[in-house]
Amino acid sequence: MTTVNQVLKNKGSNEVATISPYETVLAAISLMANKGIGAVVVVEDQNVVGIISERDYTRKIALLERRSDDTTVAEIMTSKVITVPGSYTVEQCLELMTDKHLRHLPVVENSQLKGLISIGDLVKATMEDQKVLIQQLQQYISG
Repeated sequence: MTTVNQVLKNKGSNEVATISPYETVLAAISLMANKGIGAVVVVEDQNVVGIISERDYTRKIALLERRSDDTTVAEIMTSKVITVPGSYTVEQCLELMTDKHLRHLPVVENSQLKGLISIGDLVKATMEDQKVLIQQLQQYISG
C-alpha cells in the first residue's frame, strides 16, 4: 500500500504554499493564482493554524459580497484543519477526504508541515498502484 510519504516523494517537490493568518484574503487568492493551486496552508509560528481554499473564498467572500482586500485570512480560513502523518495510506486519506468532503490534506510530522496532498495526488497514486497490480497479474497468468 502506498503511503503519504511515497506520494510526497513522487510529487518531487514538497514546497507548500503558506500564508500568515494576518494577510489579506486578496494576498491568499493572488498566491493561489500565481502558483496555480486551489488551497494555501495558514501557518503561524511554524504551526498549521488553518487552510484557505478557493471554496472558502467563494462562499465567504464572493457570495457574501465582502472585500478581499480588507478581510484577513483568519476571518475566513478553515481553522479546524485535519492533518495526516506521512505513514497514512492512500486509501486512508481517500476515505477521510470522502467522509469529510476535503480536497486537500496537510501532512504534518512532529508538529512540522511536511507537505500538502490533494485528491488528485491520491487518485494518481491509486492509478499507478492499479497499473502495477495489473502488470503483476499479467506476468503471473502468462507464467
